[in-house]
Amino acid sequence: MTDISKRAIVKMVALTAVAAAALVGCGKKEEAPKAEAPAAAKAEPLKIAFAYVGPVGDGGWTFAHDNGRKALEKEFGDKIVTSFVEKVPESADAERVIRDMAGQGNKLIFGTTFGYMEPMLKAAADLKDVKFEHATGYKQAENMRTYDSRTYEGAYMAGVVAGKMTKTNTVGVVGSIPIPEVIRNINSFTMGAQSVNPKIKTKVVWVNDWFNPPKETEAATALINGGADVLMQNTDSPAVLQTAEKMGKRAFGWDSDMTAYGPKAHLGSAVINWGPYYIKATRDALDGKWAGGTASWWGVKEGAIDFVSVAADVPEDVKKKIEEVKAGLKDGSFTIWKGPIVGQDGKEVLKKDEVADDKFLGGIGFYVKGVEGKIPSSK
Repeated sequence: MTDISKRAIVKMVALTAVAAAALVGCGKKEEAPKAEAPAAAKAEPLKIAFAYVGPVGDGGWTFAHDNGRKALEKEFGDKIVTSFVEKVPESADAERVIRDMAGQGNKLIFGTTFGYMEPMLKAAADLKDVKFEHATGYKQAENMRTYDSRTYEGAYMAGVVAGKMTKTNTVGVVGSIPIPEVIRNINSFTMGAQSVNPKIKTKVVWVNDWFNPPKETEAATALINGGADVLMQNTDSPAVLQTAEKMGKRAFGWDSDMTAYGPKAHLGSAVINWGPYYIKATRDALDGKWAGGTASWWGVKEGAIDFVSVAADVPEDVKKKIEEVKAGLKDGSFTIWKGPIVGQDGKEVLKKDEVADDKFLGGIGFYVKGVEGKIPSSK
C-alpha cells in the first residue's frame, strides 16, 4: 500500500470520528437515572380466628360456619389470614382457647355457639384491642357484638313441606338444648305444618347436646317408633336424616344441604349462609368501621337463610308455596309470627294481626298449640 493510500484511510477514520462526535453533541443530553422512591410497606394481613363447637365435618352447623370462613378467604385474599379450632366445648375451655387465639395475634375472633357468650365476655373485658363476634347470644360489650340467623324461617318452610308429606299427621323434632332459639324453631316448624294441615301434632325428644350422633340417632328412632313419619332436627349432625333413611321415613337437612346423607329420606334442607355476615364484619374491621355493642339478626331477606334441594316427589303446589313464603320474607309482605297464635295451654300469645317483635321472639319459652310434652329446664 502506498503512503498516499495510508494517509487517505487515516483521514477517513478521523472524519468519521468527528462526525459521530458532532451528532452526539447535537442530540438530547443524557440524564442520570432517577432514584426510585422506596415502595410503601405492605400492610400486615388481618388475623381472624374461629372457635367451633363441633367438627368441621359435621355436615351441619359447624360445616356451615366453616363455609363462611372460606367465603372470607375468597373475598379478601391476602388481606386476611384465617384459622379455626374445632370441637371447643361450651365450658371453661372455651375461654382458654379464645384467649390463646388473641395471644397468637388474632384481632377478630368469632365464637360460633351460644355457650361461648360468658367466656367471650370475660376475654373481651381484658383484651380491648381485639374485636369479638358471638353467634346466637344476647350480651354485648364495647369490643364485642352478637350475630345470629333467623333459623326459624327455614324451620317454617320445612314445616310447610312436612304438613303435606306426612301420612300420620304426626311429625317429630330432635331438639338440642331448650333455649329460646331451639324452642322458636320447634314452634315455627309446627306452625308451618299447620298452615297446610291443621291436624298436625309435633312430638319432641331432647338430647341436651348440639352434636352427639348416637343420642340423635336414639331420639330419631324413638320419634319414629312413636308415630312420627317426618322428622326435623335442631342438632348439628346428619344422624336424624340417616336414621329416617334406614327406617323408611322422611326428614330434613339442617344448617347445610344434607341431601347426600339420606337421598331417599331427604325432603329439603333448611340452610344457613354465614358468608354475607362474615364478609360484612371483616370489611368493617378492615375499613375501621367495626363497632361493638350491637346485634345483627339476618334471615331470608339478607341471604342468610334458604330452603334448598326440595325432593322431586314434593307436590308442585307445595313447592310454589315455599317460593311464595321466601318472596314474602324477602320483601316483608309475609310474617311468620303474626297473630292469632295460641300457646300449648290454649291461651292466646299473639292477638289477631299482632306481629311479634324481636324481643318477643328472643324470649320464647313456650310451645304453641299442637306441640306435645313439656319443655325441660335448660340448666
